[in-house]
Amino acid sequence: MTRRSRLLTTATAGVAAALLLAGCGGGDGGSSKSNDKIAGADTGASTSASPSASASAAESGRPKIELPSDLSYTFEWPKTGNEVKDAVLADSEQNIKSVDLAIANQDPLDKAYRYYFEGEAAAQIQTYVQAYVKAKARTTGHFRYYDPVVDVSGSDQASLVYCEDQGKAYDLYLKTKKVNKTSVTKDSYVLYSTQLHKNDKGVWAVEKLMSVRGSSKCQP
Repeated sequence: MTRRSRLLTTATAGVAAALLLAGCGGGDGGSSKSNDKIAGADTGASTSASPSASASAAESGRPKIELPSDLSYTFEWPKTGNEVKDAVLADSEQNIKSVDLAIANQDPLDKAYRYYFEGEAAAQIQTYVQAYVKAKARTTGHFRYYDPVVDVSGSDQASLVYCEDQGKAYDLYLKTKKVNKTSVTKDSYVLYSTQLHKNDKGVWAVEKLMSVRGSSKCQP
């Protein structure tokens, strides 16, 4: 059983995308699938260390990401001292939050996530958000991100692997305002792997992503 319920699972080119919705022990909709996937996501609780997330948000026409007050994030991503790696981490904070913004806006084509995701990854996010729209639900609670590993190849290619703790994050059903709380298990911890490239806007955009729910690498 997953930490929280997930609404659906899709697979495209070997990249699984599983929702954080519906599931284990019931809830307000959807059928449960307990395997991997896709991420969805700073508010007062953030310990983000990315250097230019706020400053760069005003640059290059970046979308403003304003999330519901009941959503918060902690990014345990220390500065690397490498300008390129720190930029990858900063943009990755924003791409994570942009997915939750699309869910909160109930918009599968929300412009914020489409600014940070391209190609195959953007198509996955669209499917992911659409499932929340269909279920009339959104995310709530607190997400924690930790153990990032950034690799840079050349001037415009990078990869980022990191862990997500969903132990205090839940699904909220919009009609009933019910929060679907479930117990913390090993499946509350998810390993993500993303491939990014620096596009013509100077943004580190995600092209591909994968995740493994319950990964041993992310267990406390």
